[in-house]
Amino acid sequence: MLRREFIGLFGSAVAAWPLIAQAQPGDRMRHIAWLGLGRADEPSPYLDSLREGLRQLGRIEGRNLTISAFWATGRDDMQAVARQVLASNPDVIVTQELMAIAMLGTQTKKPVVFGFSGDPVDGKLVQSWPRPGGNFTGMSYLAIELVGKRIELLKEWLPQMRRIAILARPQHPGVHLERQATEAVVKKLGIDSSYFPYESPSLPARDLSDLENVFQGIVRDRCDALVVFPDSAMYEVIERLAQLAIEAKLPSVSGWAPFAQKGLLMTYGPDVRELYRSLARYTDRILAGTSPADLPVEVPTKFYLAINAKAAKSMELTVPPTLVARADEVIE
Repeated sequence: MLRREFIGLFGSAVAAWPLIAQAQPGDRMRHIAWLGLGRADEPSPYLDSLREGLRQLGRIEGRNLTISAFWATGRDDMQAVARQVLASNPDVIVTQELMAIAMLGTQTKKPVVFGFSGDPVDGKLVQSWPRPGGNFTGMSYLAIELVGKRIELLKEWLPQMRRIAILARPQHPGVHLERQATEAVVKKLGIDSSYFPYESPSLPARDLSDLENVFQGIVRDRCDALVVFPDSAMYEVIERLAQLAIEAKLPSVSGWAPFAQKGLLMTYGPDVRELYRSLARYTDRILAGTSPADLPVEVPTKFYLAINAKAAKSMELTVPPTLVARADEVIE
């Protein structure tokens, strides 16, 4: 079943979740393990959002809940940290991005709730969107439907745009769907596109020479704008990528607000913080006895437009008032 056909099927079921969750959890202490990408001494808006969602559902730390946070810095240590998570014997594991793949590699039978930017079927996390079928479920913010909207926003800002560069990681699950959607809207708008794959050698990225070489190819291709497919590995290099785009006066768009906050011109996509708040619903249902196999993978319903006015000024671009009026965030 195609993802877009499935959205309507589970919408009514998901809508009933808050009613079910209104029942107050018991006083039995439950243990959640968070497996994230980052450092323990840095703030995590996503973990904070999960905590907030759990509090709203009556899952209160210190009263009936403990949350243990585990952090991996990248591919080098994520399997080792995933094993530490299992050693803590949690009732539910909540993961961020690539950490879901790390948990899959452990072959754990523990319930795993994920926030995942790719296609969870392509990533082998679930058997299907409506029926995950195993011990993994959660939300994907792939948002194929928004790929075309980003290009339309660029076209609205830059009506003279004739050719765009698409920068993507071939390893990202679901990238072929993003590319198909992009090429379809490009054809509809009567513009051309060039595809530039970037295979990050490590995470965190230590050597950006490959990225810089790919970007030089984009410049040589005389593209008018840049579309960046978002994922956690691309986020690792976004500051350098944004700098290159500004130096080349190349307007850029991607899908997550932090990409604009790090220097890209514009982003439009799911509200990622809201997505992690929503993962509390999955966690609550599983703690109440529901099997992850029976909880459909959900998609975001709230979207966020961020515009980096500072980047626009550096490229001698004027932000259209119509876009400013619709933006959720304007970065000065």
